[in-house]
Amino acid sequence: MRKLGKMERARIDVTGLGKTYGPVTALTGVDLTVAAGSVLAVLGHNGAGKTTLVDILATRTRPSTGKASVCGYDVATHGHEVRRRIALTGQFASVDETLSARGNLVLFARLLGAPARAAKARAEELLEVFGLTEAADRPALTYSGGMRRRLDLAACLVGSPEVLFLDEPTTGLDPVSRTGLWATVRHLARSGTTVVLTTQYLEEADRLADRIVVLAAGAVVAGGTPAELKARVGARTTTVTFRDEWSARWAVEEFQRIGLAPTLDPDAYTVTAALPDAGVILALLRALDRYGLDLADLTVTEPTLDEVYLSLHRAKWQQPPAPAAVERDTA
Repeated sequence: MRKLGKMERARIDVTGLGKTYGPVTALTGVDLTVAAGSVLAVLGHNGAGKTTLVDILATRTRPSTGKASVCGYDVATHGHEVRRRIALTGQFASVDETLSARGNLVLFARLLGAPARAAKARAEELLEVFGLTEAADRPALTYSGGMRRRLDLAACLVGSPEVLFLDEPTTGLDPVSRTGLWATVRHLARSGTTVVLTTQYLEEADRLADRIVVLAAGAVVAGGTPAELKARVGARTTTVTFRDEWSARWAVEEFQRIGLAPTLDPDAYTVTAALPDAGVILALLRALDRYGLDLADLTVTEPTLDEVYLSLHRAKWQQPPAPAAVERDTA
């Protein structure tokens, strides 16, 4: 993970974190640094260690090795101080379905020690932020899945936490509800809340995360910004389609002239090449325009997080087996 600047304080700092359950290793050697107001996405298959990592940072379980601090407090020795500054929501809403949204939020605020008037004010503020004002007095059991998830998030934010842990929060949500939740997460990060998001949805990580870590078998196998991770599997490519074969064949020479290595498909009138950087596109267009080549379409394709994840998965789990040991003949 990146190093923070001198004036930038880490909200989460993890060094050599490990967790074992008897003979089972759930986490090993995890290092993380997460800045205030940023979104960290933790990717991994089922059993990769995502939930174990969140449980340790949220003080729900103690680490076996290593250290972790949240908001400057050690999770093992100052768990109470950590819990005062965080909120956690899992895959399923945890609100009281017999109460209304307003009733749930007032109840949470009162449990956190807010006076009655302050609790009501905080509830009204959150109802507005999460778009629940019109349904504020309906029982939560009448809400859609997306509305319940928004209410669950609102309840987590009653105490204005510095760090919010979201453990696969969009599981089971429809696309509209998922998009609405993404907008809420972005709003929280802009307001200064640090968000740690575990997810199996690669699109979700790509849309929301400032940085991503990928876990496999309890270890971090990759980390960086979405753009950095995509760069690991190759450069962007461009495909130019022409209106006739002659233009496509002529274009091959122009691709080569500006330093590209094109591939020609004469039947489809297309030329494809990897791009070392986005600025090459302008030089390419100028070269094609210079000769008046009849261009029909041009597309630029970026690597995807799906490709990154699959390549990491293959590297971790599909390595060839080690050769069998051969006993040396000492006779």
